[in-house]
Amino acid sequence: MYLSFFITGTDTGIGKTICTLALIRHFQQKNLKVIAMKPIASGCEETPQGLRNEDALFLNQQSSLKIPYKWTNQYSFLEPIAPHLAADLKDEKIRLGKVVFYFEKLREKADIILVEGVGGWRVPLSEEKTLKDLVQLLDLPVILIVGLKLGCINHALLTAEIIQRDGCILKGWIANACDPTFESEAVIEDLKRRINAPLLGKLNYNSDIFEQMIL
Repeated sequence: MYLSFFITGTDTGIGKTICTLALIRHFQQKNLKVIAMKPIASGCEETPQGLRNEDALFLNQQSSLKIPYKWTNQYSFLEPIAPHLAADLKDEKIRLGKVVFYFEKLREKADIILVEGVGGWRVPLSEEKTLKDLVQLLDLPVILIVGLKLGCINHALLTAEIIQRDGCILKGWIANACDPTFESEAVIEDLKRRINAPLLGKLNYNSDIFEQMIL
């Protein structure tokens, strides 16, 4: 069995990594070998081993197989800014072929690969490329993480629309309660009617256990 998904979000800081970790556990409970990637990461920390990203480390540690950090995270940037700007500061160019190379290496080892994006769907990776170019190159169906907070209806509908307009498959969306004060049930029901893809699962605030999941 081989299956993969690209995980994107309505914004930065809305819980893509929490949801990806929950997806890893979900598939591991089905006795599947799961490996997660976060190919591009800003806001890394200096360590004796080099730049490391906290989210990428979580994904690396939770994956079913022990793999080198570089196989999880190919581009690490110190500054917590958009990756193309961080790459410019480092005088480095994000090359999508490098990500594809490591993705193909992992595909030989796992039943499922989860690739977590950076920022939102239209975040630039260079002057010419955005995140959607990487997804198209990997040819992966997309799972959209909707951070449930004020403004999320607009963000979710715009993102879902442009994913499908870009010719990518929107497998579905996950409702993540990233704001504990936000009343989300009516919003979730509204989005279920408006997004042309199924609600796959729901996560409560700071939980990595799905309230429900249909994958």
